[in-house]
Amino acid sequence: MLASLFCAVIPYAMILRGVRRGHLTDRHIGVREQRTKPLLLGLASVTVGVVLLLVLPAPRELTALIVASLAGGVIATGVNHFWKSSVHAGVAAATTVVLTMVFGPWLLLTAAITAAVAWSRVHLRDHTTAQVLVGAAIGGVVAGVVFGSLR
Repeated sequence: MLASLFCAVIPYAMILRGVRRGHLTDRHIGVREQRTKPLLLGLASVTVGVVLLLVLPAPRELTALIVASLAGGVIATGVNHFWKSSVHAGVAAATTVVLTMVFGPWLLLTAAITAAVAWSRVHLRDHTTAQVLVGAAIGGVVAGVVFGSLR
């Protein structure tokens, strides 16, 4: 619950607040120039979550997962400062990688969900194919390296 609060609930609440106040055009933060501040605030929230998970202490795999999320978020934020990569595709790819590492090769089947997310981002014209591929690569590689190293 703690990890979900700091990694999803608080960051999403900050985005919704930005939309309601007119600082963000939409909840997907479609305008790249508007992404930096919400992404940095989200990273701050995840960082607080990581610290709490370390202090309490949480299960090792959960902490590894959230540290991998933070690492992927840092890289995606850096890339998105200059170019709009797909965070949605990155999260989907990271999820496939972590599930496969934890539960075995049958979970590679979740790559179909990652592909569906990637397709939807292009189909909705929120991203180009290149932006989706880069986002997925960031998420998958960072999750594999960081989660794999820390678990």
